[in-house]
Amino acid sequence: MITLRTGLLGGCSAPPDTTVPARTARQLAPGSAWRELTAGNERWRTFHERHPDQSRAVRRTLVRGQHPFAVVLGCVDSRVPPELIFDQGLGDLLTVRSAGEVLDDAVLGSVSYGALELGVPLIVVLGHQGCGAVAAAVHTDGKNTALPAPVRYLAERIRPAIDHRLIGEAQIDAAVTANVRHVREQLTAQPDLAGRVKAGTLTIMGARYELTTQRVHAVH
Repeated sequence: MITLRTGLLGGCSAPPDTTVPARTARQLAPGSAWRELTAGNERWRTFHERHPDQSRAVRRTLVRGQHPFAVVLGCVDSRVPPELIFDQGLGDLLTVRSAGEVLDDAVLGSVSYGALELGVPLIVVLGHQGCGAVAAAVHTDGKNTALPAPVRYLAERIRPAIDHRLIGEAQIDAAVTANVRHVREQLTAQPDLAGRVKAGTLTIMGARYELTTQRVHAVH
């Protein structure tokens, strides 16, 4: 388990510019943070993006620090950039990406940093339709397929999500959703994060992005 001390990763931010006022943090409850994301996704999929928080003033205030309102743990797939599909801007999201949302120590530490150091109220595990990492795990399951060691590492961690009662594309699609649940459960099992969840200051949820409709929906 990874334990992060307060201020441990403070060096991730740029040195402060005392001539620029600090940006006001968004005091959002977990439910409000999710509504903010779904509203942004609706703008994205209907081509009404606002491209918020990219102005000169915002860039200057962000020199003093960051106050993201959500952590998004998503896939590396180039078709699913969180800031775009949720129509968010600079300083709004803390994004962590790995193929198939696979959780290792570095990814866990990065996600935990958002919740424990920055006080972000919402962690979203974001899977997506047509995930290549999940497809690779399904296609090589139970076979002696030679995979490069790093890719094999990913596939092995996704395989618990495979439903062997299904076949073909149905099996891959179901595994995408099951993998989101699996990663969410791994996060909620972390004592430091679980403490925030129990206190009501953090929600860890799953979601899925559909490439065909560009819609994000919750995974329960």
